[in-house]
Amino acid sequence: MEQEWDENKETVGTITIVYDHGVHELMEKLTDLQHQYSKQIRSTLHIHLDEHRCLEVLVVRGRSGELKKIADSLIATKGVKHGKLTATTTGKDL
Repeated sequence: MEQEWDENKETVGTITIVYDHGVHELMEKLTDLQHQYSKQIRSTLHIHLDEHRCLEVLVVRGRSGELKKIADSLIATKGVKHGKLTATTTGKDL
C-alpha cells in the first residue's frame, strides 16, 4: 500500500470527519465540497452522534494526491472537529 500511495497511483480509502452540525453554513460547505469532488467520492455514510455532532465516512477513489487534497479541504472546514484520511490498496498488485 505504501508504494501505491507514494507513487501517486490509483488508491482507495476513507475520509472520516466529525463535525458540529450547528456551525453556520457548515453543512452547505461540506456538501459543496463533496459535489466538487463527486468523481472521487464514491459513497458516504452519515451518522448522528448526538444532538450536536455528526460523523461522516466518505469512501474515495483516485490518485493519492487528489485524495489528500479532498481530505485536507474537508478537514480544514470551520466546524470540523476531527478528520482522518485512511488509504488502502486497490488490490491490483496483490
